[in-house]
Amino acid sequence: MTQIESIQAAIESLSSEEFAALRIWFEQRDWQAWDQQIESDSASGKLDFLKEEARRAEQAGDLREL
Repeated sequence: MTQIESIQAAIESLSSEEFAALRIWFEQRDWQAWDQQIESDSASGKLDFLKEEARRAEQAGDLREL
């Protein structure tokens, strides 16, 4: 049995409450990884094009209040 199969079997044996807690933990972990990637991309300049696009939209008067 592979490690993934073992994990799947363990997940299938969880109670509803345990499964809900695992889902919350996994979602938080996923968001944390996403935040770290955004921070890394921002620091390296990969997202600079978004700032420039926003500046152009502001200068053109294309922005709207949310």
